[in-house]
Amino acid sequence: MNPRMRLQPEAIGVGMTSQRVRDRLIERLRDTGIRDERVLNAIRTVPRHLFVDEALATRAYEDTALPIGHGQTISQPWVVARMTEALFEDGRVPARVLEVGTGSGYQATVLAALGVEVHTVERIGDLLRVARKRFRSLGLNVRSKHDDGRIGWPENGPYDGILVTAGAPALVEALTAQLAVGGTLVAPVGAASAQQLVMLRKDADGAIERSELGPVVFVPLLSGMVG
Repeated sequence: MNPRMRLQPEAIGVGMTSQRVRDRLIERLRDTGIRDERVLNAIRTVPRHLFVDEALATRAYEDTALPIGHGQTISQPWVVARMTEALFEDGRVPARVLEVGTGSGYQATVLAALGVEVHTVERIGDLLRVARKRFRSLGLNVRSKHDDGRIGWPENGPYDGILVTAGAPALVEALTAQLAVGGTLVAPVGAASAQQLVMLRKDADGAIERSELGPVVFVPLLSGMVG
């Protein structure tokens, strides 16, 4: 756990948000193939119930996506774990990661808990304002920006890892251009009814190696900004 992440007492949770419930989620993730213990420990530790509406807190540790307003969702824990694990495969330790689509702030917090320097971009201002409050309450130094995620955050690149948390028919060239040599980009690609989680690796010659991690369902990656 990143020592800068200072969980407040209310983040520990009771009842349906207790450590026992979190541990059951971790076992389910192991059963579905998540193997990286660093990633599993981060998901066990990060208080997911603080990233959803209070009325949904009792469902926070189910392995399912949940609504967060504005037509957006907090991703299924398996998806968060698999995308994060992909960044750390083959002994890789990404120092700097760009996240496209802050949403609730949960994915960024999992990355920060792993000691990653996180840069996150969100097009919906209301969601970003709430996420920033969560980052501050947890003592996180996550760099965030209200902007069109399709253009990324080029002035802070290149990035060792890029996670795109919304789906598009094809990968966005502006984002792949911000990937460092040796870096990994993970994104859902395809039509809304047939998305695949795709992983790209950029080798020393700048060539891109592509592999597929499995079918997923994400909200669409949209252009522009919403106040």
